[in-house]
Amino acid sequence: MFKKILVSTDGSEYSKRAFGIALNLAQTCGSELILLHVTFTPEALGYTLKVGNSALQDELLATGEMVLQATLGGFDASGIALQVRQKPGHPAVSIIEEAQAENVDLIVMGNHGHGPLTGSLLGSVSQKVLHRSKCPVLIVK
Repeated sequence: MFKKILVSTDGSEYSKRAFGIALNLAQTCGSELILLHVTFTPEALGYTLKVGNSALQDELLATGEMVLQATLGGFDASGIALQVRQKPGHPAVSIIEEAQAENVDLIVMGNHGHGPLTGSLLGSVSQKVLHRSKCPVLIVK
């Protein structure tokens, strides 16, 4: 049914729940699983960092690695073809780009559940992915 599943994480409990569900789906369907963390960068908003400011980039990468490890903690992914990735950029755009590049069959994401007013004002990543994705999206509350 689903040959390749992408699950995004921001390290929250919602993302961990989404990863657990994606892992169960992958085990049931014999799917490949991609765990993706998008490191939000100033460039994603159109700002340019000064040349030589690699300390900030290194810190963002280290934080992203901690997010990925926190998401994986407590889960048994043995027997699953699991790829763990970190990508810089705008989360919604990067998730959609990765899904298209990898030709995934399903995107699984957690939702913080801010509600319709706050979600529309803040611009929920899950809402953006849901509306722009060309493949099915499973939102986990």
